[in-house]
Amino acid sequence: MAEFKRNDKILCLFDVDGTLTAPREESTPEMRDFLLEKLKKKVVVGIVGGSDLVKQQEQMGSNITSEVDYSFSENGLVAFKAGSLIGKTAIKTHLGEENIKNIVNFVLRYIADLDIPVKRGTFLEFRSGMINVSPIGRNCDKDERNDYEKFDLKHEIRKKMIDAMKEKFASLGLTYSIGGQISFDVFPTGWDKTYCLNHIKEGEYDEIHFFGDKTFPGGNDFELFVHPRVKGHTVTSPEDTLAQCEKLFGV
Repeated sequence: MAEFKRNDKILCLFDVDGTLTAPREESTPEMRDFLLEKLKKKVVVGIVGGSDLVKQQEQMGSNITSEVDYSFSENGLVAFKAGSLIGKTAIKTHLGEENIKNIVNFVLRYIADLDIPVKRGTFLEFRSGMINVSPIGRNCDKDERNDYEKFDLKHEIRKKMIDAMKEKFASLGLTYSIGGQISFDVFPTGWDKTYCLNHIKEGEYDEIHFFGDKTFPGGNDFELFVHPRVKGHTVTSPEDTLAQCEKLFGV
């Protein structure tokens, strides 16, 4: 019997939080086995997340950049192909220190005046390609994270803060994207998850599939989900991701 040959003209890209893992949790052995031992033998596989590389490695494994075909962290501003770094872009050189300082000052003052049930630490995280803002603070524990998500959905804390920043920094050409449970990302327009496509040549693949859970307008998967080069798939959990891929690709 002839050995099955992988279809190198189909690329599957996956969001991380809520798609391959529970929010901020590590990937399960079942998911890693599916992604690396089953799906990767059928099609080309990549991940594209908003978090930095360290967090991506914490969730997906320390060797993830060499285990998948493509590894895009910070929406593709840090990009690996087959374990080799192929691109890195920095927000600090794009915006300049004065503008970054003004954003940081505004964020910290705004959060200081917020009346929310719980505040912890690390309200702002500076990454190479974006600024991540968390009204509750990224040092919250899992229960506090879950409670805050419910509170935020009811009171639209992140949405209102984004509206205030859009007005304050209208001249900077920034995009604001709600992702995960407790934070939102701020980055130059065009530096959303579609940025990863800059590392994938036009026509290199016959099909590019993208799976994400925040595919609604304003969610951090939306732009890539609706991109004309991409076939977008909305998932509700890692288990749903597995089920949809099994149905689509027969794995």
